[in-house]
Amino acid sequence: MTENFNSIYNHGFVRVAVCVPHVRVADPAFNAAHTSALASQASDAGAAVALFPELGISSYAIDDLLQQEALLEGVLAGIGRIADESRSLTPVLLVGAPLRFENRLFNCAVVIYRGEVLGIVPKTYLPSYREFYETRQFSAARHAVGREVQFLGETVPFGNDLLFRAGLTAAEEANDQRENRSRTVDAASDGPEREFVLHVEICEDVWTPIPPSSYAALAGATVLANLSASNITIGKSLYRKDLCASQSGKCIAAYLYSAAGPGESTTDLAWDGHALIYEDGDLLAESERFADHEQIIVADVDIERLAQSRMRQTSFNDAAALHRTQLEAVRRVNFDFQTPSLVAGAAGGGSQGDAPGTDRLRRNIERFPFVPSDAVRRDEQAYEAYNIQVHGLMQRLRATGIKKIVVGISGGLDSTQALIVAARTMDRLKLPRKNILAYTMPGFATSSGTRSNAHRLMEAFGASGHELDIRPSSMQMFRDIGHPFAEEDPEYDITFENVQAGERTSHLFRLANYNDALVLGTGDLSELALGWATYGVGDQMSHYNVNASVPKTLIQHLIRWAIATSQFDEAASRVLQSVLDTEISPELVPGDGSADGPAQSTEAKIGPYELQDFFLYYISRYGFRPSKVAFMALQAWGDRGQGMWPEFLPDLKRNEYDLGEIKKWLELFLFRFFQISQFKRTAVPNGPKVGSGGSLSPRGDWRAPSDSSAAAWLAELRQNVP
Repeated sequence: MTENFNSIYNHGFVRVAVCVPHVRVADPAFNAAHTSALASQASDAGAAVALFPELGISSYAIDDLLQQEALLEGVLAGIGRIADESRSLTPVLLVGAPLRFENRLFNCAVVIYRGEVLGIVPKTYLPSYREFYETRQFSAARHAVGREVQFLGETVPFGNDLLFRAGLTAAEEANDQRENRSRTVDAASDGPEREFVLHVEICEDVWTPIPPSSYAALAGATVLANLSASNITIGKSLYRKDLCASQSGKCIAAYLYSAAGPGESTTDLAWDGHALIYEDGDLLAESERFADHEQIIVADVDIERLAQSRMRQTSFNDAAALHRTQLEAVRRVNFDFQTPSLVAGAAGGGSQGDAPGTDRLRRNIERFPFVPSDAVRRDEQAYEAYNIQVHGLMQRLRATGIKKIVVGISGGLDSTQALIVAARTMDRLKLPRKNILAYTMPGFATSSGTRSNAHRLMEAFGASGHELDIRPSSMQMFRDIGHPFAEEDPEYDITFENVQAGERTSHLFRLANYNDALVLGTGDLSELALGWATYGVGDQMSHYNVNASVPKTLIQHLIRWAIATSQFDEAASRVLQSVLDTEISPELVPGDGSADGPAQSTEAKIGPYELQDFFLYYISRYGFRPSKVAFMALQAWGDRGQGMWPEFLPDLKRNEYDLGEIKKWLELFLFRFFQISQFKRTAVPNGPKVGSGGSLSPRGDWRAPSDSSAAAWLAELRQNVP
């Protein structure tokens, strides 16, 4: 795959488009021409699917004109033209039209691909209430007798039980197969997850208690499309969005929705041309409403993400088993889909104005997946994160009857966040903050900056502040084990580091015993993922760890949010800012004394936490292939000038990374995460799950052997990332 690394289709994405054309009332020739023109634009954008509104070839609100012979003949001619002109286009076209079969008129979606009508889907539920009277003109899908119809000289599958399964093939293979007809109809099981399976329903169908797309999703459909006319009234657009978001979320699918736009009859109704694309509850794209011009919205749907989520959500598959009888009746129309020659810009750049075949990925990939870039959502999540941590610690203290906390304060990010949570917990329990027994424990490499921050923090948050020098007890340990440093030999090995980490933890536990207190853990999710913690006798262990499922990037955000929103007084905010500005370091190896800050840099050793958290999110939550994670990281981080940033992230912190850097640090992540760190995660203390990105608790989101190999993940990365 290396030579096609930048192709979105090689990473499980499928580009979809929803089109809102100009229509002219009861003018099939005009409407077909505008449909074809927008279909061509969708093709230029590299789309695999292009959805059009309900009855778009005739126009929707024409009542009894739908039964006029001249109009119906014009509709047939219009569809014939669209089919003919689709031969050189990339997308499957979903076109709405009134069609007559079996002496009945049906409100239909015509599914067209490269000159061939793959199938025709009649509307299942016909509204005949308030302003709608569709049963006057149309028959519902259940009234159809046959499962095939003659249409434009061909025998075509017909019914609301059709799924359209697209096998992704190379252009040459697709052309060879098409000569022998690409379409087959069967009831076979679904193929590889990189294929996309399409289902079509029409307007009212999704407004019912059990939409047809629900059964389709259980049968394997991943792209659900709704051809709608949908007039607009005050407040209706929000309900549409709720419907589409809910259906895409419940079905773990993409949901495409169209609505009639400019030119539709306004005799009694009005239209806003509302187009929507959702994926698993998330809005990917939305049109401008009430526009005077034609529109196309485009988004890249992650089919592999949907497949992974369905595999993990056992209740989804339980529902499929419960409704097996209905699902067995589903027919699958298999066709060979020619993958568009479309690549994403190597730095995440590009635009619709770029050269053909080059484009940006048409979906937002958050640089910080644990931290949404939208300010409103960020504020909500910060509020929730703090309260989850506080309520977890409150319950543990209430359950044990313990009223005091012992916590080590280093002057770094993690212990700062733990101290904030401890202070708020004491406030909620109406206990004095002096019950927080906070200790800073300088060692052989503690810098004056972090030592000062530790004291300022303890004072700012009203804790009982103490300093405990661990160097004497560490020296005793060096002498006991015969370490060269006991004889003043500067042997700064892993033993030298871990003796200090162990002494700190040992003191905290004995202080907790002595004061009838609970040791509050400070280590975070990012450190657990990379195994960046001293096992057992070090910072991996505590009585309760409020940061256990909070990644480093979220901790940074929570502290920045606390400053930006004035959660604490000015003195506290100043020291919090100083903590943020300090290099992340374990401070276990002395420097040469030339700098005031830490001599060690954690990120120089294990990589930027902002990248490592990105890798962690997509590998642990979705199980993506390393090459796909690298591709997504390049889209998110390849160009600092693209995409959204949290507004209070300083400009100098807005980094970018090329593919070489991404591959380097991802390789390190894979080795540490899969091969050398699981034994530490298997024995983690209790702590509350905070984010939807999950935790690494062996009692919760992550169960894995401690002796696994990373070979498969490393091989995939090296083979498929240039």
